[in-house]
Amino acid sequence: MPDLASASATASAISAVRSDVRSAARPDIRLLVIDPQNDFCDLPADAIPSGAAPSLPVPGAHADMQRLAGVIDALGTTLTAIGITLDSHHRLDIAHPPFWQRGDGGDVAPFTEVTAADVRSGTVIPRDPASLPRALTYLDELERRGRYRLMVWPVHCEMGTWGHQVHAWVGDAVSRWEAATGKQSKAWRKGMNAWTEHYSAVLAEVPDDTDPGTQVNQALVDWAAAADVLVLAGEAGSHCVKATTEHLLDYLPADRAQRMVLVTDCMSPVGQFESAQTAFLAAMRARGVHLADSHALAGVLTAAS
Repeated sequence: MPDLASASATASAISAVRSDVRSAARPDIRLLVIDPQNDFCDLPADAIPSGAAPSLPVPGAHADMQRLAGVIDALGTTLTAIGITLDSHHRLDIAHPPFWQRGDGGDVAPFTEVTAADVRSGTVIPRDPASLPRALTYLDELERRGRYRLMVWPVHCEMGTWGHQVHAWVGDAVSRWEAATGKQSKAWRKGMNAWTEHYSAVLAEVPDDTDPGTQVNQALVDWAAAADVLVLAGEAGSHCVKATTEHLLDYLPADRAQRMVLVTDCMSPVGQFESAQTAFLAAMRARGVHLADSHALAGVLTAAS
C-alpha cells in the first residue's frame, strides 16, 4: 500500500518554506525530476496493470516517488517551474539485447557489459553484420571518454508503453501543481537515437554529429540556468540523475553548484551500483551542491536561495 504516513511527514516538514520564501524576495525555485518512469520503479503488484511489469525496477524507487509527490504537494506554488526528463527508447537500441548476439548465435543477457575487445574477438557481435563498423566506432569512442562502458540493459522505457509513463503519484502531484499555478510542466525526451547511450538529459554519452537530439540540450541548460535554486530528484541516482547533474554543472555558470539541491531520499541506485551513487553524492557535496532528504529540504531551500 502507498506510504501515506511518509508522504504526510514530508508535506509537514516542507510546508514551512512557503512563509519563509514569501517573507523575502520571491526566489525562482525549480524542480527537475529525472526519469520518474514506471519501468524504473519497484511498484507493488496492486499498482501494476494486468500484463505489464517494470522492466528495470530500481530498489526503493517506488517509495522515492511517493516522497517526491509529497515534496511537490508541500511546496506547491512555491515552485516556479517543474521539468521532467523521460528516458525514451526504441526496442532496437545499442544498449538493448535485441541489438546483440553471442558469437555462437546465442542471446546476450541483460546486465552484460560489452567492450570493444569483446566485439573484435567475436565474443559478442551485432545481430546485423552491417552494424559492426558503426558499433565498434561507438564502443571505441565510449571507452576513450572513460565515463561508462556499454551495459546491455533490459528493454526499457520503450516509447508508447506503460513502462515509459510517469509514476502515477508523481504525475498526479504535477497535475495538481499545474492546476494550482496555471502553468505547464516541461518535458524533455532523451534516448531516441539507437546508436548511443543517453543517461544524461543534457548530452548523449557519444553525441552523433548528424542528430541534434544527442547534442547539448541547450533548452534544458537555459531552463536550469534561470533558477535561483534548482532541486533535482529522480531515478536512478547511480546513472541518469548522476549523469544529468554532472553535465549541468559542466554547462552552467561556475557559481550554480551552490544553488543546486539533490533530494537524497527521492533517488536510489540501480542494484549492484550502490557505490556509484555514493561516490556521486560525495563528489557533488565537494563541488558545493546541497544534499538534503525530503524532511530537511525546506531549510536547505531557504539557505540556498
